[in-house]
Amino acid sequence: MCRQPKSVTFVNSEVPLSLFQGGGDVRIAHMPDFPAIRKAVIPAAGLGTRLLPLTKAVPKELLPLFDKPLIQYAVEEAVDSGIEEIILVTSEDKESLEQYFQSNPQLEQSLKDKVPPELLDQVKRLGRLARVSSVRQEQPLGLGHAVLTARDVVGDEPFAVILPDDVVFHETPALAQMLEVYRRRGGGVIAVEQVPPERVSSYGVVDPEYLSDGESRILGLVEKPPPEDAPSNLAIVGRYILPSAVFDALKRTKPGAKGEIQLTDGLALLLESNPLFAYVLKGERHDGGTPLGLLKASLARARSLSEYRDEVLQSIQVHAHP
Repeated sequence: MCRQPKSVTFVNSEVPLSLFQGGGDVRIAHMPDFPAIRKAVIPAAGLGTRLLPLTKAVPKELLPLFDKPLIQYAVEEAVDSGIEEIILVTSEDKESLEQYFQSNPQLEQSLKDKVPPELLDQVKRLGRLARVSSVRQEQPLGLGHAVLTARDVVGDEPFAVILPDDVVFHETPALAQMLEVYRRRGGGVIAVEQVPPERVSSYGVVDPEYLSDGESRILGLVEKPPPEDAPSNLAIVGRYILPSAVFDALKRTKPGAKGEIQLTDGLALLLESNPLFAYVLKGERHDGGTPLGLLKASLARARSLSEYRDEVLQSIQVHAHP
């Protein structure tokens, strides 16, 4: 049973919503048929077990992916896709996630004469990057439970979900790509990628009715099927656009073997009454939730920055041929 959040914390509520109307590089068109997506939920209450023992003391979402923490990539993607409000789902011991996006005038004053102006500007920018609030997930009871915890803040409107573990590099943000599909088709949109058959057992997998240009109507969803039972090789990755009806579906979702409410199981119930579409993301995706995945993502990020590219490539060559 889902416990309702005890409180909602506005991390930087002084930031006016008008600042983010159509914000970022990609603007949300307010279509007459489908409500605009204004809010994004970022689940960040997990234990980070794949990165232990480091995550015993440091939230995995604050681990650096080269020059920025994982959580910042997720928030920036949302803002650059036109999202107005970010809702962090955190746990009691992850207050540092909220603090990261708060203004800190005392620190800014202390840094004024100690760091280059451009670095100080980056610190100040975090406090006005987005309108951020947070809710507490009292127990780690699965991704579906984390999304359900945000119900009171999301309200009765469609919303996005971004998992910060999944980092996607592309000139068009991953969420912005999905919003284009939503504007044309409505319903819910789930990001997928093609994986080798032997890897489908690690993912939720969709049963697709292929439409066009990487888009499919979802006929069914299966959580971590054996390869011989998988309906396709389209694996669900960490981006969703969902109607508010998903909350009722999640309340009806029975916990699995570990007592967790799986989002994929809730989506299967949602599919009974709401259309869902799968979209194959364009770009280079990395799993930042493992040590090797975080390293690969950091190298990809460093190679994309002209001031670091040559030195990074030299270092790779040196270590490849010791």
